[in-house]
Amino acid sequence: MGLSAGLGIKPAQFTLATAEHADGLWFEVHPENYFADGGPRVRCLDSLRAAHPLSLHGVGLSLGSVGRPARAHLERLHQLCTRLEPVLVSEHLAWSRWDDRSVPDLLPVPRTQEALDCVSRNIAIVQETLGRTIALENPSHYLTLAFDEMSELDFLTELVRRTGCGLLVDVSNVFVSANNLGFDPADWLAAVPATAIHEIHLAGHSEDPLLGGQLLIDSHDHAVDARVWSLFEGLIARIGSRPTLIERDEHIPDFVTLMAERNRAAMILEQAIVAPSRQRASA
Repeated sequence: MGLSAGLGIKPAQFTLATAEHADGLWFEVHPENYFADGGPRVRCLDSLRAAHPLSLHGVGLSLGSVGRPARAHLERLHQLCTRLEPVLVSEHLAWSRWDDRSVPDLLPVPRTQEALDCVSRNIAIVQETLGRTIALENPSHYLTLAFDEMSELDFLTELVRRTGCGLLVDVSNVFVSANNLGFDPADWLAAVPATAIHEIHLAGHSEDPLLGGQLLIDSHDHAVDARVWSLFEGLIARIGSRPTLIERDEHIPDFVTLMAERNRAAMILEQAIVAPSRQRASA
């Protein structure tokens, strides 16, 4: 069986994850946490990789920066890809570095022609260095940038056309952004090119302490919202099965609870595979 639903995994759960054998299960880690030549964490990751497919989801390439990706960072990523042979490699559409200064955040990229050129160049550099296609994740939005020159979907679609990269569609980010900026998330998901989608993310969000539901935060500290599940089901019904990840970074529950949420996603993906087969059989 190919990739079904997976989990973002933390070192404390490596032993349980390695022993789990659900069909199509895979795990995702942030590669920056494993930029080392050895040690217990890297050895545990090697053991997990021996049992399951792994995905590397970067947070530090700063593809939206004016400058090119940091050579040392990119070389470390290349070494890790060579070591683990991940089934998927992805990165955020964001920037976090200016010259030699870095910030611990994923900052928004202005959707201008100049930024489009910079991001396209940086994706091309990464893909050439790694010798593989990467997927680009749509970010969460909290405000409208007045100098944007194109829609988010136009920007993403042009990046795919120019570089051959794929898209990591984070349905939760679409939901959060739609709430904050006032658009219909179902319309966004209906318009994204199906062939460009390599991976999907699902995560929980929280309400702003002061503004409540007027401003949602992509916090990854709750279970996936029922409305996000509904959007995910609609997307999968349109595009078919895609590798789908459950993310949880704060208030992390036990592994059994995480697997239950993962299994819910896997059932939706399985239904998308089975339904066309039934239609062909009845034709």
